[in-house]
Amino acid sequence: MHNLTLAQISKGLEAGDFTSVEITQHFLDRINQFDKGENGLNSFITISEKQALIDAQAADERRAAGNATQWTGVPFAHKDIFCTDGTLTTCGSKMLSNFVPPYDATVVENMKREGAVCLGKTNMDEFAMGSSNESSFYGAVKNPWNNETIPGGSSGGSAAAVAARLVPAATGTDTGGSIRQPSALCGLTGLKPTYGRCSRWGMIAYASSLDQAGPMARTAEDAAMMLNVMASFDEKDSTSINQDVPDYTATLNDDLAGKVIGLPKEFFPDSLDGEMKQTMKAAIAEFEKLGCTVKEISLPSTDLAIPAYYVVAPAECSANLSRMDGVRFGHRCEDPKDVEDLYKRSRGEGFGDEVKRRIMIGTYALSTGFYDAYYVKAQKIRRLIKNDFVKAFEEVDFIMGPVTPSPAFKIGEKSGDPVEMYMEDKFTLSCNLAGLPGMSIPAGQINGLPVGLQIMGNYWNEASMLNAAHKFQQVTDFHQQAPANI
Repeated sequence: MHNLTLAQISKGLEAGDFTSVEITQHFLDRINQFDKGENGLNSFITISEKQALIDAQAADERRAAGNATQWTGVPFAHKDIFCTDGTLTTCGSKMLSNFVPPYDATVVENMKREGAVCLGKTNMDEFAMGSSNESSFYGAVKNPWNNETIPGGSSGGSAAAVAARLVPAATGTDTGGSIRQPSALCGLTGLKPTYGRCSRWGMIAYASSLDQAGPMARTAEDAAMMLNVMASFDEKDSTSINQDVPDYTATLNDDLAGKVIGLPKEFFPDSLDGEMKQTMKAAIAEFEKLGCTVKEISLPSTDLAIPAYYVVAPAECSANLSRMDGVRFGHRCEDPKDVEDLYKRSRGEGFGDEVKRRIMIGTYALSTGFYDAYYVKAQKIRRLIKNDFVKAFEEVDFIMGPVTPSPAFKIGEKSGDPVEMYMEDKFTLSCNLAGLPGMSIPAGQINGLPVGLQIMGNYWNEASMLNAAHKFQQVTDFHQQAPANI
């Protein structure tokens, strides 16, 4: 049963091939078998075994009463950044290692309303800050394709769990590539929607103007099925856009003939690994067979994305994490001498090195005398990046290229060099800075490890992107390939 897609599980439940309790227990057994222990993947922080079985039983009763939706009784998992009422929500940090929210995030609420069954909360880089899932307080997540390699970050726990068939799909968040990058490195389909498409309410903030929730699944059809539920307007989120949510599954089989694909020369530099370049070109050739035409374009501000992002994002994280002080919630040091000692030791003990590094960078960039020189200038660059995309989408329907410079690297290989780690996001950051939708789809393997093709579309064009991905997956089998020994 674990090899079934979301869509197949939904149809199987409807047909009575199995019950929600049966398939939920099946996935829980797999989590207990493959995720924990010295050789486990460590993709989950919290396993909600008791609650999941209660919810599955309720789903079966709801289905028997004729009140089922497409999602009723379908198991999945949440990234541990979404607040869940009564369930530990840690954001991969010691700071929130005892935080149990009294409310649900809007995305969580949407999934509950449809009757989906959450199996637990997945591991992640601390406060979503990282590209390898090594900064989690709960330890590094392993890539199921090779346990010595990273799964990507920050949504690496979700990616590893779905790739290992421990869960059919999971939610993720993407601030600078944190859905697309782990999806690429684990052989999944992952989508970052247009900024404002999914509510951020109850999603613990890293960089508020960049964060966006999205689906991580094995196929474009499953991602569309997830986005149908995750996307919504939310009055509680001032950045949520009041725009109707289409049925993303309705246009999956539309014809691609006549669509124009833009290939930015900045995404195919001479320094790009030869095998990666060849794999990307082979994948794009499949789209040409489907009737698309290819056009070389330029996004001249691309090289400015990394410096701009690593000013804007740390500045916003510095402000967002200021609430984590050991007073109202979260980790508190023992026996503080006074308020200053409470703040210093609680934050010093509660945050990991990468989070501290980004808080310090952000605080510096926002300080008097440096705000105009760094933060304001980074925001101006952000506008230039957006303008590049606006101009490009006047000529093309999609922009494609690699998600990452290389396949997954070994755990610990780059953790001592933050700058080298930041370079892993060189092809994904500009999408977030511009607020555009972007996705990764499995496009092949290099040295036995999966790599992903990035598809970017114009604002609110998620349906067209999912259509392109689905048509590609009908003529290729990369999305069907699975790690050995699972």
